[in-house]
Amino acid sequence: MNLRKPVLSAIAAGLFAAGLAHAAGTASSANDAATLAQIRDAAIASDWAYQRLEDMTDLAGPRLSGSPGAAAAVQQVAEAMRKLGAKVTLQPVKVPHWVRGEEKGQLVEYTGRPQGVVQNVVLTALGGSGATPPQGLTAPVIIVRDFDELRRRASEVKGKIVLFEVAFDQGMADAGLGGPAYRHGSAFRTRGPALAADLGAAAALVRAVGGADYRLTHTGTTRLADGKRIPAASVTAEDAMLIARLGKRGPVTMKLVLTPQTLPDADSFNVIADLPGTDKADEVVIVSGHLDSWDLATGAHDDATGVTASMGVLETLKKLNLKPRRTIRMIAWMNEENGGRGGDAYHQAHKAALDKQFAAIESDGGVAGRTFGVQAGIRPQYEKLFAPLQAALVPIGAGVLQRRDVIGAGDLHAMEADGVPSFTPLVDSSAYFNYHHTPADTFDKVNPDYLKRHVAVMSALTWYLANMDQPIGRAPEQFN
Repeated sequence: MNLRKPVLSAIAAGLFAAGLAHAAGTASSANDAATLAQIRDAAIASDWAYQRLEDMTDLAGPRLSGSPGAAAAVQQVAEAMRKLGAKVTLQPVKVPHWVRGEEKGQLVEYTGRPQGVVQNVVLTALGGSGATPPQGLTAPVIIVRDFDELRRRASEVKGKIVLFEVAFDQGMADAGLGGPAYRHGSAFRTRGPALAADLGAAAALVRAVGGADYRLTHTGTTRLADGKRIPAASVTAEDAMLIARLGKRGPVTMKLVLTPQTLPDADSFNVIADLPGTDKADEVVIVSGHLDSWDLATGAHDDATGVTASMGVLETLKKLNLKPRRTIRMIAWMNEENGGRGGDAYHQAHKAALDKQFAAIESDGGVAGRTFGVQAGIRPQYEKLFAPLQAALVPIGAGVLQRRDVIGAGDLHAMEADGVPSFTPLVDSSAYFNYHHTPADTFDKVNPDYLKRHVAVMSALTWYLANMDQPIGRAPEQFN
């Protein structure tokens, strides 16, 4: 079975649809082919977003909610938007404040261990992890490969360190299914520690969720709750496999030291920058990314590229002196990674008038691969309305429109559930999970040409939505 065939078919279908652009006859006059081409070409020619990416990653650094880096990035983005002449608002958000401490793992007993040998394990605490005693804890390791096995062996779990030894399916990612591969693997990170805690485990380890086996850890949030915050860590793929091999020889005992802290919630902000509309200024098109990142690296792909590409949309349109009919609102969301507080705060603030939120775009998939077009959370009858946009993006190989019933973007999901149409760039994700949530997610991993293409797609899409004649909203009950 050729797993690439659905992806290639989608691309072919998108290009065919784009060829029908002039037959659609539904776009606003502001969405003429010449203007869309002008936007596309201006974005492709600019390195402004790449420069802002360097500023954010190299100067502000890691940006976990509540950290100095997150606070610095808020001011950095706000100042850059003010310099463009956008109307900037800082929306207050209370965010979780979790900090990691000492992290150490050692295999201290196993069958066949030579006298005096102790093997170090590379690991890092997962978000929301509890702490061991300062001197650490020492316990046997129980290895499971799915939740069913954990439940079958529930009587063995109490007082043990549970290792979820589940490999990331890079073959799925290579076939264009990086998202499903990640959702499968990350379920053990988000749900596994809490399930282990319920069964009395002393601690939980999860094999790194990613495709690059270079002894990289992969952090991320868990569903651990107050009162049940057992120590929980990501262990590299190589060390997870080592423990599994030793486990076949006999019992394995680990000493684990993790000393993270959960501090009181901190004050932070969503950064909102508006490019005012003309005759439909009370309606809003959101273009966004999330400003916070995990703390192992500088969050270049996740999600500094999403924020700086969104900023680049406003820079492109301002440079061309283009004035949209609807207000274009750039949002740098705070706290997507370990709480979603920024998206929730915006949703609550606008819940009474969500009909004025015409459409929303979020970029949260990095640019580790090429951007081939747009994923659109619209009903089937609206698909044809986007043919002119597709046609404008064909020259840069980004003319695909992939319709979905639900996009489910991290910061937009509540608004989407209430009927706001959501969009996200369609990006090749085959390499993305080599970097995602790892110490390798740094500026040098971002291809500047890929970022330019990304900005071009987002700029054209944002402008197109801001000038459409016909509403594309849908009733919330369709999501239920």
